[in-house]
Amino acid sequence: MRTFLVSRTDAIGDVVLTLPVCAELRQLVPGCRVVLIGRTYTQAVAEACPWVDDFLNYDELSKLSEAEQVAALRHYKAEGIIHVFPNRLLARVAQKAGIPIRIGTRSRWVHWLTCNRLVSLSRRHSLLHEAQLNLKLLLPLGAKAEFSLTDIIPLVQLRASEALPPDISALLADRVAGQLNVVLHPRSRGSAREWGLDYFGQLARLLHQAGHRVFVTGTAAEGEELAAWLQKHRAFLAADLTGRLSLSQLLAFIQAADGLVAASTGPLHLAAALGRHALGLYPPMRPTHPGRWAPLGPHAEYLVFDRPDCSECRTQPAACTCIKAILPVEVASRVLAWQLLSSARS
Repeated sequence: MRTFLVSRTDAIGDVVLTLPVCAELRQLVPGCRVVLIGRTYTQAVAEACPWVDDFLNYDELSKLSEAEQVAALRHYKAEGIIHVFPNRLLARVAQKAGIPIRIGTRSRWVHWLTCNRLVSLSRRHSLLHEAQLNLKLLLPLGAKAEFSLTDIIPLVQLRASEALPPDISALLADRVAGQLNVVLHPRSRGSAREWGLDYFGQLARLLHQAGHRVFVTGTAAEGEELAAWLQKHRAFLAADLTGRLSLSQLLAFIQAADGLVAASTGPLHLAAALGRHALGLYPPMRPTHPGRWAPLGPHAEYLVFDRPDCSECRTQPAACTCIKAILPVEVASRVLAWQLLSSARS
């Protein structure tokens, strides 16, 4: 069986937007085996993707000696490796392992030394979406030069398989007809411009007053940061789930809910890939704007303040009002429309 390694050793959202590379590999080389190389915290994403056959844990690999690292890559007898995210260690080890096809970008000097297929690709100033840029790395394997986002959306798929703990599952089931289960993920761990806790609090109140159920997710550390805010808004929340879910359980929870609201962060992209409603809140600043990082899925959407670009976003982040120009009532209106769409589909 022909095997290809796909290396993406950064964050959850980045890995989700690399899934189309795995899907397209299956089209280019029917019957091939795809192995995703990623960080420990992204393993659950790989396991939930129908296009990925195996996962190689980079955090564990990096602790081995060089000889052991080379042996670990040789074990797969891979025909090729695609360095979607530049990683010097993996680039060197893949060369030493003698992987026949090693694809990287021309903009990284380490790829000039270690790869034998180089793709001209500049992400910094590109007008393309991240998923479109990722797919360009398959040009040496015969992929087409351009993919529309319409082409790509079916390639961004996740299917949660882990069963939720009974007490968590019961939270979602405890609703009346017509109620939405809405997930709010207020924090981004520094990966995005945040909307702000005050606005998320107003949104929780508006959704609660409209008769819907609101859940808050986040890491245990984020839960500690949000403790006072959670206490203040507890009357509007169905449950605080910060620190209570593993990533595989978070996937299952989002899949069982109706939708999620967040900034451009991992859980937003997970919700989109799971086929749920995913509403992203973005600033207009490049390259963090939705043109580059919008969620991709059948029910994914975003809100962004209508300004060509915001210099204050870049030079004075604390003073920037662009993302604050997206009002809670506007976000609530989008979320309430999910109920109408669900009724129309049923």
